[in-house]
Amino acid sequence: MIKVGIVGAKGFAGEELIKLLLKHPQVEITALADKMDGIFQNIASIYPYLAGQIDLPCEELEIGKVTKKCDLVFLALPHKVSQGMAADFIKAGKIVIDLSADFRLKAPKVYEQWYETKHLYPDLLAQAVYGLPELYREQIKKATLIANPGCYPTSIILAAAPLVRERLAGTEYILADSKSGITGAGRVFVRNFLAAAEKNDNLKAYSIGIHRHTPEIEQELSRLAGKETMLLFTPHLIPIMRGILSSIYIMPNCNFNTQELLEIYKEFYRGEPFIRILPEGQFPETIEVCNTNYCDIGVKADERTKRIIIVSAIDNLIKGASGQAIQSMNIVCGFDEKEGLV
Repeated sequence: MIKVGIVGAKGFAGEELIKLLLKHPQVEITALADKMDGIFQNIASIYPYLAGQIDLPCEELEIGKVTKKCDLVFLALPHKVSQGMAADFIKAGKIVIDLSADFRLKAPKVYEQWYETKHLYPDLLAQAVYGLPELYREQIKKATLIANPGCYPTSIILAAAPLVRERLAGTEYILADSKSGITGAGRVFVRNFLAAAEKNDNLKAYSIGIHRHTPEIEQELSRLAGKETMLLFTPHLIPIMRGILSSIYIMPNCNFNTQELLEIYKEFYRGEPFIRILPEGQFPETIEVCNTNYCDIGVKADERTKRIIIVSAIDNLIKGASGQAIQSMNIVCGFDEKEGLV
């Protein structure tokens, strides 16, 4: 049994962590914290459906208090907020799984460029393990600081990885087009979005070519390829609550038909409990992965344009955030990787 704390318990990712961990037979949630503005609240008063399942206060964060209660801490906080907290918990000898971007990028200058703030703990950047189990399982087993991947990067990296790592496609110019449900933008945005009813029939692209997940995706694909990878990434916001659908377009290094591609993907992800490769002619839909930790992938060799098209779908709050964090927790703690997630 491991005792865990969740910092950022009032956000979407924090809420998902609570729901999932309550089903985990090897976990006891012992501390919940968030910005409370002096208000004392039981977590069941914040999320009434949890009444009878958990009886814990959600308190203003006190590092020392959480440290005494927990073996492992999840930081479900906004980008740029986690740095100092993670450092304090690591110093106290705790395992930290950070759901923000604060420890995903290995180069401090790249972090500072895209997140417009100085990184104060470059030594921890070097120590952090990127928490994508399908690619870094062995490193996660020995980690004390796990940088949980972003939701867009998860959907794109998992879709492209087999071709990139096996050197089967060009990496100089990869195109990725992603659609996300509104929960990816956070609880405050969702409240404002739902309050503006006219937006419910709207679809828009944003941060075109400059989305801050771009360097994270390029970093990981470059590591897989062994050379610099360039990504043109366009995210879109769609009026659904949760889910991400990504379409990736890559130029192959040689001719493949779709069946050959499927065999490559099946072999690459053989034995992976949360990757599902769809049969030829079938492509992922967000509804099929909603409320799960699965990533569904479909592939097609387009003979006319000589391109490979990969489509992936995940739940942005689970495989794109809290579920993947728990998957990494299971690995580092020696639990069954699927525990609490199926």
